[in-house]
Amino acid sequence: MQCLTTTNLTEYPLLSRGKVRDIYETGPDSLLIVTTDRISAFDVVMDDPIPLKGVVLNQITLFWMEKFAKLVPNHLLATDVRDFPKPLMAHADLLEGRSVLVKRAKPLPIECIVRGYITGSGWKDYQKTGSVCGHALPAGLRESDKLETPLFTPSTKAELGAHDENISVSEAMRITGASLATQAQDLALGIYSAARDYAESRGIIIADTKFEFGTIVEDGKERLILIDEVLTPDSSRFWPMSDYAPGRGQQSFDKQFLRDWLESIQFNKRPPAPKIPQAVIDQTRAKYLEAFRLLTGREL
Repeated sequence: MQCLTTTNLTEYPLLSRGKVRDIYETGPDSLLIVTTDRISAFDVVMDDPIPLKGVVLNQITLFWMEKFAKLVPNHLLATDVRDFPKPLMAHADLLEGRSVLVKRAKPLPIECIVRGYITGSGWKDYQKTGSVCGHALPAGLRESDKLETPLFTPSTKAELGAHDENISVSEAMRITGASLATQAQDLALGIYSAARDYAESRGIIIADTKFEFGTIVEDGKERLILIDEVLTPDSSRFWPMSDYAPGRGQQSFDKQFLRDWLESIQFNKRPPAPKIPQAVIDQTRAKYLEAFRLLTGREL
């Protein structure tokens, strides 16, 4: 499979080009999502791609969506290029493995974040306030400690290049309406808990993750469905169980390796992005592939 940094499919209008995904409008109720090999860190898209990363993200998402199909409906219409609209057949080699045809949903205007371990910004928040995103926690927790009960900590959705902001559950309810926010919270916590247990059986700790939900109208009723990526190394912190030890930062299977390198060179977290050394690219790619292998039992 070729490395893919951007797409220019002329058969359908480009709806958006995000940090990683290019989205095309294939009809009034359907979209084509292409997951490229772009990688971002600190909300900055790097100039150097990670080969096969997009395929890994897409295939892990499909794995989880199939696994949890009975728990929550999702946006998938077709996952095999042969089932895509005929005008896309000319791009079959480019799209294979990294693209899906989906129902067009109205995304919730919040990010649905679940934290099962205290790390990252949650750890910094706890050190200052004894709380994480408004959730009061017991005193004496160490960095990377497992939380007795996973926390739902929503955030706003920022424009490309800007930073999301943590908000309270009550604020999320104000933004989306109490019913949708409650449904999203319950689904996010349920999916995370089931995924965490499965991943641990495969040697991976899912420390935290971010879900996207959207609404569609079916039979005159608004319905909440799971959209975008699910429990990938881009949207989650994956730690190897074999190396886990609370009281410090952890090794990871996700892009934390890239973030750590950027921190080590004192990157100012604003464009332009620095050039990534080949060794960092290779190790980041290996981490994504290892996460895929452990979770799915398959090789790419």
